[in-house]
Amino acid sequence: MPKVIFLTSLVSEITASFNQYTPADFVVEVHANTLPEEKIISLMEEADFLILFPSQISDKALKAAKKLKLIQLVSAGFDKMNVELCRELGIPIANNGGANSIDVAEHTLALILAFYRRFLEMDHNARTDRWRAIDSGMTTYTIHGKTAGVVGLGQIGQKTARLLNAFGANVLYYDAFPQPEAVEKELNVTRSSLEALLEQSDIVTLHVPLNDDTQGLIGETQLSLMKPAALLINTCRGPVIDEAALTHALRKGEIAGAALDVLTQEPPDPDNPILHLDNVILTPHTAGVTFDTWARRGEFIYQNLQRVWDGQPPLAVVSQ
Repeated sequence: MPKVIFLTSLVSEITASFNQYTPADFVVEVHANTLPEEKIISLMEEADFLILFPSQISDKALKAAKKLKLIQLVSAGFDKMNVELCRELGIPIANNGGANSIDVAEHTLALILAFYRRFLEMDHNARTDRWRAIDSGMTTYTIHGKTAGVVGLGQIGQKTARLLNAFGANVLYYDAFPQPEAVEKELNVTRSSLEALLEQSDIVTLHVPLNDDTQGLIGETQLSLMKPAALLINTCRGPVIDEAALTHALRKGEIAGAALDVLTQEPPDPDNPILHLDNVILTPHTAGVTFDTWARRGEFIYQNLQRVWDGQPPLAVVSQ
């Protein structure tokens, strides 16, 4: 019988919703990821599969995993995994296969709408006897007719592009690995260089993994290409943006604003200047986390483990 170790910070109600999809002959042990390292190493010695949330485990524990056939991540991101060591050890890593991609895409649209319609300010004013303190006819905007640039056209980027199209935006995209022409046509998106996308877009939204190629992808040079009225959205990873350069651009009004679900340091230092800017909306790295996402993730995860146990290659592999 395959033995699955699930190391997690998730509450028991969520892990229980995952485990309803456990194949009948699988033995699953759920443990807090805060266990002493010696205990985790002991668990790894007998594990056939490892499920991780968050996506982080020590090198010592990995080296102890002599039977491990797959590391299955609950999240999409894998930037905190020692990918090279897993490759050396012959242990494939899979992410959640886009199970939370619609959640991130919807969150992206919510951030755009919140900024464009000034929801946070309007809510505050409506509660504090300032009913029409904002002249919405002069200071709020519609997505319809705007040019939106999607940086990274993976599963999240594709779903975001579909939603932007539904709102009537003209959608450009940049990706280091361009999509086939048929996919571009089906999504109604136009391929662009990063520079041209930044110059032309009213809205720029980032959906790339964090790696050596994407760290600092949006820095001073890239921000200088953007329109003064542009909005920058980041729901992928904080270090994709040079945060100091973004703070400077926002302070100087070089772009209109930013809506960020992620920051370079999480949680941020209370003195981080970006926290105190009026033209920034922040959420605490929750774009992919909804009640509805857990069932999708759990179903995908255990189907993927079953595939590997049956001798098939895993899906959504990020390293092997």
